[in-house]
Amino acid sequence: MAADQPGTDPTQSPRQTLSYLRKLFEAHGIDPKSKLGQNFLIDLNLLDLIVRTAELDRCDAVLEVGTGTGSLTARLADLAGAVVTVEIDKTLQPITRQTIGQRANVRFVFGDALAKKSELNPAMLSAWDEAAIAFGCSRKKFVANLPYVIATPLISNLLITRPDLERMVVMVQWEIAERLRARVGTKDYNALSVLVQSVADVEVIRKVAPSNFYPRPKVDSAIVLIRPNAEKRAQVGDVARFRAFLRDLYVHRRKNLRQALIGWPQGQKDKAEVDQKLAALGIDGTVRSETLDIDQHLRLCAAFQE
Repeated sequence: MAADQPGTDPTQSPRQTLSYLRKLFEAHGIDPKSKLGQNFLIDLNLLDLIVRTAELDRCDAVLEVGTGTGSLTARLADLAGAVVTVEIDKTLQPITRQTIGQRANVRFVFGDALAKKSELNPAMLSAWDEAAIAFGCSRKKFVANLPYVIATPLISNLLITRPDLERMVVMVQWEIAERLRARVGTKDYNALSVLVQSVADVEVIRKVAPSNFYPRPKVDSAIVLIRPNAEKRAQVGDVARFRAFLRDLYVHRRKNLRQALIGWPQGQKDKAEVDQKLAALGIDGTVRSETLDIDQHLRLCAAFQE
């Protein structure tokens, strides 16, 4: 049977083209769900670019979130030692299993990748760790065409909780990519920029137009490479504590630094103490948080986070 037909041989990775997806979904009576951020990549060259950027071999245990039809999953499994793939949409399970076929190095987790906004699904993490041990993998990588609705908390929580992560290669909304790589003082620079860049190096690999997806999203996307940096992480120390500080600092982003610190969400701070600490740090309290570099954020956290 032709490669772009829904009934293709499950031992072969199908060509996830627009015609293939339409026939596949029609055959299974499925409509993509916008509330789950389902936008399926139909440009085969971009799928290959994601895989090349991941630089996979049999030493890698890969975590993928958003299995979808399994097209990327199959490519990952061909190269990596093990793949743990997560999908929340139960209606896609038959399609996924058809695409993946009987690959011994692929493990499925059907459920949400997040237990809650600030916590990863422990079953997902356990499956990832167990697969790495079972297949003798010495590296952990996260490779995914991410549903936009969970991209930010998923990236943040993985960086915070998984110091063994070697890299992330993710497809995200362009707006998120801009924030991930934003420089101090720019309009996109925010708490996410500071957190990610404080522990990792970020590179935008390719901007991706809506026409490369089915259904088409309303915004551009990007393939982003995030490489955790052990030296940076050591400078931060307690990454979860730093994330909590950034979250509170940027609650009132339009306020200047002094006002933000005095009106702290966890309890107001004494004005005189705030002024004294800012003076000791050599930081001007009249500027906004987004004008501060990562080192200044770290020094603020050390001084003010209880």
